[in-house]
Amino acid sequence: MNFIVLASGRGSRLNKLTKNKPKCLTVIKNKKTLLDYIALNFNECKNIIITTGYRAHLIEKHLSNKNINYVRNKKFLKTNMVESLMSCKKKLKGGDLIIVYGDIYFDPKIIKKIKKLQGNTIAVNANWLQSWKHRYATLDKIKEDAEDLIVSKGKVISIGNKIKKKLPKYQYMGIVKIEYKTFIKLIKFYKKLNNKKISFTHFLNEVIKFKITEFKYFAFKNYWYEVDNFADLKYLKNNI
Repeated sequence: MNFIVLASGRGSRLNKLTKNKPKCLTVIKNKKTLLDYIALNFNECKNIIITTGYRAHLIEKHLSNKNINYVRNKKFLKTNMVESLMSCKKKLKGGDLIIVYGDIYFDPKIIKKIKKLQGNTIAVNANWLQSWKHRYATLDKIKEDAEDLIVSKGKVISIGNKIKKKLPKYQYMGIVKIEYKTFIKLIKFYKKLNNKKISFTHFLNEVIKFKITEFKYFAFKNYWYEVDNFADLKYLKNNI
């Protein structure tokens, strides 16, 4: 099993906090960073890969005591997370992939569970609206920030689009499990798309739309939170 952390970006919306370090090295509590909390899951998989870009050396220094394969996306400013992910092929050691965003805080039990699931699976959160209400004062603001997620009969129908009417029941967590054979298909599809700036959710949506593969979903109620800005960080620190 391969555990991949996508941590190439700076996170400019955190302004001065990430001026000199990657977003994943933002301190949350007791000098522990987002990446430190994600690292609690490393013992679940044999092969750990971290994609880096902005101030890459700081991540390598921070985790110098761990056995990790690093993949540096030198074009992180002109590309996106999908490009970073596709660059991991040479570092894979067979088996499925568990892919995690580098700016999320979540219950380690989620990884233990998704690891056991069969097939391509997108992790979604059923309690997402509770934290979003603390982030934004109105439902309109929530709709602007959150992404639509349509599911049916255990499968994801579409993901990453703007919310048009009612809020979705679930929200994508930035955690997905992909079979190795599917990953090879995705590499070929990504090359055909020829879009280096496509977001991860829009890429998944294109994969589903063009029937490259299907994704099941698994709904979690475990704690999970993403950090995009100062308000997110403040809320997380107060509620950790």
